[in-house]
Amino acid sequence: MENRFTVDQKSMMAILSSMQPICTKRTTLDTTTSILFQVGHKELVLKATDLEISLQASYTLKSSSLDEARTFLVSGKRIFDIIKELEGEIEFRLEDNQVAVKSGRVKLALHTKDAQEFPPFPERIENLMHLDSAFLLEMLNKVAFLIPQNNSNPALNGLYLEISDSGMTMTSTDGHCLAQLKTEKYTLQEPKKWLLPRRAIFEVKKILESSDDAVIFLGVCGNQLVFSGDSFNFFTKVLGDPFPQYSTIIDKKDFLPAKVDRGHFIKTLRRSSCLLSGQFLATKFGFAPQTLNVSMQNKEVGKLDEELSLTDFTGAELDIRFYAPYLLNGLQVFNEDALTFYLKNSSKPIIFESHVADYHLLYLVMPVAPTHAQ
Repeated sequence: MENRFTVDQKSMMAILSSMQPICTKRTTLDTTTSILFQVGHKELVLKATDLEISLQASYTLKSSSLDEARTFLVSGKRIFDIIKELEGEIEFRLEDNQVAVKSGRVKLALHTKDAQEFPPFPERIENLMHLDSAFLLEMLNKVAFLIPQNNSNPALNGLYLEISDSGMTMTSTDGHCLAQLKTEKYTLQEPKKWLLPRRAIFEVKKILESSDDAVIFLGVCGNQLVFSGDSFNFFTKVLGDPFPQYSTIIDKKDFLPAKVDRGHFIKTLRRSSCLLSGQFLATKFGFAPQTLNVSMQNKEVGKLDEELSLTDFTGAELDIRFYAPYLLNGLQVFNEDALTFYLKNSSKPIIFESHVADYHLLYLVMPVAPTHAQ
């Protein structure tokens, strides 16, 4: 009996597409550019790894004539590029050192490699908890935007995930700003802490955006963290660098609250940013019991002076300078019409907060020294 199996092009493309960021990354092993195929009588399992993150996905075959499991390696990029140009049902036939691909009148073949060359893949997952997929994606979207890509401090290039008996916390910082989300929906009796690489977080986000799974399982596998759905397991190594101690900086003791209209504030910040012209110039914010005065001058471009209404502020007049893009960057994740924030003095950060039914969101921005103002 011939070794044939059939897949649907769209389903196959979805899996291969999610593996491209993994199999196209350069590593110390040539075989990581390949995808491992494990074909059985009813199921196809695909695996990709770049030694930092790994993805395993399963697919129920439309048909198969295999009477025993077969494994082989094929170039991840080539199989992706070929499947992308095909339509409908695709038939694979396994031959000596080749896999023949047929779709309609199209016939071609790709060379395969011995599966034993593939790096050892993580096994024996220990599930810790299940998470609502949509809520997990929302949480990640609220904090992942701030993770730096290549910060000189390696500990900043990741998302800090903490779970204890009081809840789950996600924190990110670029050294100037800090974003944090806390929820009491998910708890663990034994506290856990992981620093997850930026790459892993954004790959998980992409998987969640395209997945139909309502529930995602969070687990561990050796020294790796695992996100699992009905048809996939995503593995990531964790960063060993210690995340900065942030408890002191987010302490609002003796800070005073205030509120400002989010829409008006964002438009003012955008206008201020328009005058920067690529320069790092501070914008001056004058806080008073009823008003917020915003001013910025760029000698090469022009100046801005605006007044906004401020409510719930009972402190003395206070001038603080901030870099407008830092403020703008974080306010995108708040949904309220009125922004609640806290202030203390010109050397302390501004702390924005939001309390909704399922989580508490915080965004902090450090002030800029007056020498950066013009």
